Amino acid sequence: MSKREKLRKLIILLGLFIVILSIAIPVYANTETGAAAVQAMQADSSLGLKAIAMGLAIGFAAGGGGIGMGIVAGKATEGISRQPEAESKIRSTFMLGLVFIETAIIYALLVVILILFVL
Repeated sequence: MSKREKLRKLIILLGLFIVILSIAIPVYANTETGAAAVQAMQADSSLGLKAIAMGLAIGFAAGGGGIGMGIVAGKATEGISRQPEAESKIRSTFMLGLVFIETAIIYALLVVILILFVL
């Protein structure tokens, strides 16, 4: 993969990240005026920040987990193709690695649920 392709992918990812963050702007929209608006804004700002935090947490966890699972699957396939006689050992290690990655994603989901209902 050339540097130009890597740069293109990075620009696409950054653009996608900006679009996702810009979707959160309506969370801060407020139609009330005066003192009621200030009170409502103070009460609602934590809800908006929670929504952003939850989205980022589960997004990074799922994205990182997906990338990790893809790398693990690719390396396991390479290992099996190079040493077919070690297929059972490679497969068991592969499955154990996927379980650990998925556990990290589930922990992130639990953190998001805690943010939603406890904080």
